[in-house]
Amino acid sequence: MPLYDRILVPTDGSSEGELAVCHALDLAAVHGASVRAIYVVDTARYAGMPMETTWEGVGDLLYDDGEAALETVRELAADRDVDVETVVVEGSPSREVITHAEEAGCDLVVMGTHGRGGIDRLLLGSVAEKVVRGSSVPVLTVRIGDGEEPPSAAESATAGETAGTDAEGAVSDATETG
Repeated sequence: MPLYDRILVPTDGSSEGELAVCHALDLAAVHGASVRAIYVVDTARYAGMPMETTWEGVGDLLYDDGEAALETVRELAADRDVDVETVVVEGSPSREVITHAEEAGCDLVVMGTHGRGGIDRLLLGSVAEKVVRGSSVPVLTVRIGDGEEPPSAAESATAGETAGTDAEGAVSDATETG
């Protein structure tokens, strides 16, 4: 019996967020699960816009962004032979993710987190943190876009050469001095 049958993955359409999407799709492929991808148009963010700004025009642009993000998810899912459903909704991102995870009978939510800390987290908040705290469905967070570039393959190889190994081949913190 597979561990997961249905995985929810929120996407914002960013290249960083695609890491979480790929992780969700890879998990789904391993477990034979289906994926439900959701894009949330954050209406609260645009609630303070001047009245002369037409919501229709802005709303259409935001929905187009959502559809483009979900098309990317569909393409990535097809590459992995994973069944995917997609939906664009309006509302508070954390609330909509929690609601959809519970109402769609998902076993897992996989979402990116930016790894912010300190004042950035205090001022900006974290959708992932709100989902983790509020969801009855387990949440797997994938750290993305924390401002630090991951080491390149060359840097990783160089780091591996300077670290020592013990008799079983495990890497230690010791470095060779010569």
